[in-house]
Amino acid sequence: MFTGIIAAVGSVQACERRGQDLHLSFATGRLDMCDVALGDSIAVNGVCLTVVAFGPHHFSADVSLESLRATTIDRWHKGQRVNLEKALRLQDRLGGHLVSGHVDGVGEITGLSEEGRSLRIDVRCQQALLPYIANKGSICIDGVSLTVTKVLEQGFALNIVPHTSQETIIPHYQVGSQVHIEVDLLARYAERLLAAKESENHAPMAGVDKATLARNGYLR
Repeated sequence: MFTGIIAAVGSVQACERRGQDLHLSFATGRLDMCDVALGDSIAVNGVCLTVVAFGPHHFSADVSLESLRATTIDRWHKGQRVNLEKALRLQDRLGGHLVSGHVDGVGEITGLSEEGRSLRIDVRCQQALLPYIANKGSICIDGVSLTVTKVLEQGFALNIVPHTSQETIIPHYQVGSQVHIEVDLLARYAERLLAAKESENHAPMAGVDKATLARNGYLR
């Protein structure tokens, strides 16, 4: 698990095709690697990768064909900047929201505009993800925990404060850039609760219905 609070911006050092899989090496920038061990998880642009080799300022990971299908990793190139976060420890503060590192879809940036000192970003996503996205709800974009400021007909809007821009790869976004999207885990559990209630194989559950979820921002 992760928090969506980016610890460092790194870069892709090498991409090596190994059969249908991909072997990647990353420069870790100012990410503290002193407590990293083989088999640890590091989120790279929101994708949970397993460390197979590492040093003080780098690590390597293998990416399966399934992960390549679900992400933009197959199009990454040497020198590309990436967001990095080590896995959450139980004693850590949860500064963002719970993030699994499993990408739900790839979105496209359709608008960038200044709003005061902040940056508004409009993102188009698959229609299948829209039911999990709520105004003022949490969403993870390229590993960054963000708050949805508005649900749009084909996606959603975000407002990026200067500190978040400075600590992530967001300043490199352009209209047309593709980003990894992970919806809030709570939305997934809300869907499961509804499915359990409506299933004829389960007894009715008191206190949870569509009206309740809508009032609390889980449904549009």
